[in-house]
Amino acid sequence: MERRNFLTATAAAGALGVTATTVAGTPASAGGRGRGVQTGLDVLVASRFAVLAGQRVGVISNPTGVDSDYRHLVDLMHESGRVQLTAAFGPEHGFRGSAQAGGSEGTGTDARTGVTVYDAYGASQAKWAELITRADVDTVVFDIQDVGARFYTYIWTMYDSMVAAARLGRRYVVLDRPNPIGGRAYGPMMTAPYTSGVGKKEIVQQHGMTVGELARFFNGEFLPAEAGRPVDLHVVTCRHWKRDRLAAETGVPWVMPSPNMPTVDTALVYPGTGLFEGVASITEGRGTSRPFELIGGLATDFDYHWSDRLNARNLPGVRFREAYFSPTSAGQKPQLLNKLCAGVEVKVVDPARYDPIRTAVAMLVEARKYPAFAWRADTWDAVRPYWIDKLTGSTRLRTMIDAGADVADVVGAWSTELTAFNRQRAPYLLY
Repeated sequence: MERRNFLTATAAAGALGVTATTVAGTPASAGGRGRGVQTGLDVLVASRFAVLAGQRVGVISNPTGVDSDYRHLVDLMHESGRVQLTAAFGPEHGFRGSAQAGGSEGTGTDARTGVTVYDAYGASQAKWAELITRADVDTVVFDIQDVGARFYTYIWTMYDSMVAAARLGRRYVVLDRPNPIGGRAYGPMMTAPYTSGVGKKEIVQQHGMTVGELARFFNGEFLPAEAGRPVDLHVVTCRHWKRDRLAAETGVPWVMPSPNMPTVDTALVYPGTGLFEGVASITEGRGTSRPFELIGGLATDFDYHWSDRLNARNLPGVRFREAYFSPTSAGQKPQLLNKLCAGVEVKVVDPARYDPIRTAVAMLVEARKYPAFAWRADTWDAVRPYWIDKLTGSTRLRTMIDAGADVADVVGAWSTELTAFNRQRAPYLLY
């Protein structure tokens, strides 16, 4: 770690108009399972912040932006004296993480560092351009732990701020972090008619990329059309991470990226069971100690047959426990708040074989057999009322399940687009 100059990772990266950086002499993909993973932040600190020299810097981060000793990026920059830190930008839940879902901390001064923190929750591309201009930064730095699902919205915070930076001619640096659920892609593709805040561009539901790889993908596939040009992108890569390594194998500290993402187990199931946000009659376990692992509806409507039927399917890598719980937070489903719910606890027994989206499809197929089952319909969107369509990217999953399709048919429906996505993303992968 003593060598501090930075290199471009590959000629291919340069050909794509982006740069991937790592400590000289150590390829980003080096190392075996026995070696601890170093995040982009760890590499940046070891370089003494070389990639940010002479720049006025604004940081997009939240409580997950920590190094191997749980020290936050902004605190490290402030203490180093080597970075001209001008601003921080707080996404949903806030820069320091004090706000609940759908909330922000507002604009103010960070008590620890004295840095101005701008409220960027829900910021449009135009708002991002305004914030970046007001903060007077040359370089925007992004460091947030993603969890690998299209509808986990921090990646769209990154996308919109990249577009704004490109339009303003500002530099964009991503401090990469491992994808906690690995590098495989699963699930259906987003389609243009169903884009929203939980899926703004055409990627599959479980994208299987790090935020650095996603930034490269966005820069190559979407920014030239949307921003008029790619952004000047630099990715500080991780060291010793490989695509088949899950969070528990990396040694990277886990900090909750949001209040209902408490553990790496939550992240593992979320790309699938997050779909239950689109079911009005079933809670996804918010307000319990196991959000997205505990799934159920009113005990008067659902019962133990759900877990029995799912276990009878022998889905790979997972078992289901009959479960009863009372959610203390209901999100968009107040009718379930503090009510006794019956359902299942998703128990991943073999992460290497587990497919969260196939598993969730099976759960939906079996749940649909109960008379009380109902998709969530939002009155504020008369044209696209079903939230499940925004989560899955089209009407296909909902209409197929309603028509009685079984799991293999539903999953098979997206095989061609998934294959195409894997080809499309290949040039942008770093590990």
